[in-house]
Amino acid sequence: MGSSALSLTLLLMSLILAGLTQDLPRPTLTVTPDSVFTGERVSLKCVINSDHSDWRYEWNKDSTEVSERYTVNTNTLTIERSETSDAGRYTCKGHIDRRSVSSQSSFAVSLSVKDLPRPTLTVTPDSPVFTGERVSLKCEINSDHSDWRYEWNKDRTKVSESYRNTLTIERSKTSDAGLYTCKGQRNGRPNSSQSSSAVSLSVKDLPTSTLTVTPDSPVFTGERVSLKCVINSDHSDWRYDWYKGRDSVMLQTSERYTVNRDTLTIRGATESDQGQFWCRGQRDGRPYSSQSSSVSLRVTALPRTTLTVTPDSPVFTGERVILKCVINSDHSDWRYEWYKGSVMLQTSERYTVNRDTLTIRGATASDQGQFWCRGHRDGRSVSSQSSSAVSLTVKDLPRSTLTVTPDSPVFTGETVNLTCVINSNHSDWRYEWYKGGNNSVMLQTSERYTIDRDTLNIRGATESDQDQFWCRGQRDERPNSSQESERINLSVNGNRNWEVQIWA
Repeated sequence: MGSSALSLTLLLMSLILAGLTQDLPRPTLTVTPDSVFTGERVSLKCVINSDHSDWRYEWNKDSTEVSERYTVNTNTLTIERSETSDAGRYTCKGHIDRRSVSSQSSFAVSLSVKDLPRPTLTVTPDSPVFTGERVSLKCEINSDHSDWRYEWNKDRTKVSESYRNTLTIERSKTSDAGLYTCKGQRNGRPNSSQSSSAVSLSVKDLPTSTLTVTPDSPVFTGERVSLKCVINSDHSDWRYDWYKGRDSVMLQTSERYTVNRDTLTIRGATESDQGQFWCRGQRDGRPYSSQSSSVSLRVTALPRTTLTVTPDSPVFTGERVILKCVINSDHSDWRYEWYKGSVMLQTSERYTVNRDTLTIRGATASDQGQFWCRGHRDGRSVSSQSSSAVSLTVKDLPRSTLTVTPDSPVFTGETVNLTCVINSNHSDWRYEWYKGGNNSVMLQTSERYTIDRDTLNIRGATESDQDQFWCRGQRDERPNSSQESERINLSVNGNRNWEVQIWA
């Protein structure tokens, strides 16, 4: 066969083979949607134009077979919650089991995965904030869309949702403290934003203020009272506001009050100053104010003082006299001042001062006068009221007069009567009889002497009866005794010479 015949034969064979075979099918790959946001569901569908239905599908991403995190259902690949790592170029092709051929690979389809918009959450004023302050939380989403609904969460619990991107706390409380986040929601794609980073809101109590009163309440009329407002704060630029009463009248320096920053002074308290006082601080920077503090001021009249005397005046010379100063007060720390006329008394030979008691040891006529007392408390500018003056009268004890009968010379053997007369209206005297000088002996009825109340009878005087005699009276009521009588020197002679001497 010639060369031309051979060429013709080969051409005919090629034509015959071309009629018996087909090109391998090329799948069509679609992505819905093709540009997604993280978290969205993506479907990739591989369609092979073929009469066969028993295709097995192979999926590749960036020329590598896809991982198990994707869901494959015959010709559909599903990404349930897309991530940025899912972005890439995807292809698919088909295989028919028991056949040695497969489809061609599809043309690559590009999948773009974008992060959801991330909001930025800001707090004004800066945390920490103070109780009572107005707080604004603003959620800004970096997006071309303006139809966001804003969801607000505190400590992972939803607290609000609105179309406004600002959450306002009008008067913050400590319970408002916590971790806040926001996120956006909308009807179109993207359906939501990411959650913002959590912002911690710290709410602190306003600085406390403490109000103290000196001296302690109740105070007495006329006292100088100082109220001091101490604010527990590192700041020193506080302005102090002072108020009084339920109507919260703001106080200024006046005739009654002196205001000097943190101190309010009341000059000479009166009952009209009673009531609630309170203070608080104000400043130009945050915190703008302190908490307020109040105290109740009570003003009472100076305590009344009562002076009592025991025994009742008049007293008698030689009696022990006790004066007691009683101050009508709940306080027990009084210092007592004692006066006779205008002279202040101290413990001395005449007087014993023991706090609320003044004792006169053995009253004399010189102790007569006006006595009064009052009390002072250390650290206080006023005293109690002065007691009413008590007039102390000191009377001499009733005089005793001793007479002797007979008034003629006393001779041995004579009967002698000594009579004790007490100058007093009282009749219940008991009479005491004494014989002797410095070492006087009290006489009782005996063989020598007979005592009948105010009379001493000597039966048959002897020279041994010669001595000094004197008498006095005693009774249960005041005066308890009379003065001692003058001493009478009794002379007893064996002859008619006798004498009676009066001794002082």
